[in-house]
Amino acid sequence: MAKADIGLVGLGVMGANLALNIAEKGYTVAVNNRSAARIDDFMATAREQGLDGRTMPEADLTAFVQSVKVPRSIIIMVKAGRPVDDMIEQLLPLLEAGDAILECGNSLFSDTQRRFDYLKPKGIGYLGVGVSGGAEGARHGPSIMVGGSKEQWHHAEPVLKAIAAKFKGESCCAWLGEGGAGHFVKTIHNGIEYGDMQMIAEVYGVMRDGLGMDAGACAEVFKRWNAGPLNSYLIEITGHVLEAVDGETGRPLVELILDKAGQKGTGVWSAIAAQELGVPATAIEGAVAARSISSRKSERIAAEAVYGRRQDGKAGISIDDLEKALLAGKIVSYTQGFSVIARQSEAQGWGLELSTIAKIWRAGCIIRSRFLDQMASAFAGDASTNLLMVPDFVTLMKDCHPALRRVVAAGALGELPLICLSSALSYFDSYHQARGTANLIQGQRDFFGAHGFEIEGRGSDLHGVWPATISEAAE
Repeated sequence: MAKADIGLVGLGVMGANLALNIAEKGYTVAVNNRSAARIDDFMATAREQGLDGRTMPEADLTAFVQSVKVPRSIIIMVKAGRPVDDMIEQLLPLLEAGDAILECGNSLFSDTQRRFDYLKPKGIGYLGVGVSGGAEGARHGPSIMVGGSKEQWHHAEPVLKAIAAKFKGESCCAWLGEGGAGHFVKTIHNGIEYGDMQMIAEVYGVMRDGLGMDAGACAEVFKRWNAGPLNSYLIEITGHVLEAVDGETGRPLVELILDKAGQKGTGVWSAIAAQELGVPATAIEGAVAARSISSRKSERIAAEAVYGRRQDGKAGISIDDLEKALLAGKIVSYTQGFSVIARQSEAQGWGLELSTIAKIWRAGCIIRSRFLDQMASAFAGDASTNLLMVPDFVTLMKDCHPALRRVVAAGALGELPLICLSSALSYFDSYHQARGTANLIQGQRDFFGAHGFEIEGRGSDLHGVWPATISEAAE
């Protein structure tokens, strides 16, 4: 009996689309799902698309595993957390040394590292595979970030590279490093995505509340921007979202959507990782905070009733300034994200190649954009370089940061919230300020905690001669 090239458990939207993608690329995929009805639905779709000849449905887990060629590669597409561990335990007695489990959901990288360490002594490979591109990407070509066992990666490599997006003929799929490397890179990808989306939303807010533009006019601007330096997937879809009309009311759909943004955890994980590593990632942190604030709708309504809100539609900002401000903010966001990846790679000994990561983000993924090709080239020359010091991006930032200042200033005066754009500007200003203000903080720390400080030419761990006591303020 013919064997499948690869197996897949979990036929939700993403899993089903990945399986169809695999079949379409000429590989045979065995499929399994906890609910047999979901398998039937999947097979009906496969028949409609003429792919049922390369799909092998198996409701019984044992039969499913046995139907895959040895050494086996089994993709699992189940909810992150405990369900992944439960699925591993169900598969483990059925696998042989040399087989591998490929977890393609959004798992916390430390969980992936733990599972990798757990399975390695048993001879079972574990690949934490970051998949970006949403349902459409899963079906027609996502960006794929692989971490885990290099040997087992090579067994699955032909299939994964075949189903990935292509940029100028080059597959947007790569093995990045051991253990949780792939899922960590996917997490930071999502953090950059949070920042990117928030900055776009902030610029839309300036257009709507600061310039008095309607949704249709905003859509036209984003469409125009997508033909220029801001060309990216998120800019493109923003134009489509803004021009959509509600069939029931005839109003712009975006005006009816409740302004409460959801989040599933990867943005928070990115912000926590940055903090733990001591890497500033203010754009990611700002975006997470903005989503949290958005969820407090009733509080915001009450606060506006108390403080009021200025909405005169006369912010005095040009569309050209908004375009350049957004470009500058995006550069800072990517800079911070890559810096977090570089520091974690060093801490974990992964040896991540930032150039490779930039390359596999050029197509398929949510944050794909025109300047990722420039970033790939920059990191190929010097992987340790902060993007803000790369000549191409220095030129861009010198051209764009004055516009970012004008937009942030107008936002402050016009009561237009710009959490991400303002934090990007502050990061940029802090980064290129040779003499900062942390000297005062070090003096304060030594005063109350004897933490010491450094004076150039005199050494470190020095201490000041401070007053022995401080009088308390009169009650």
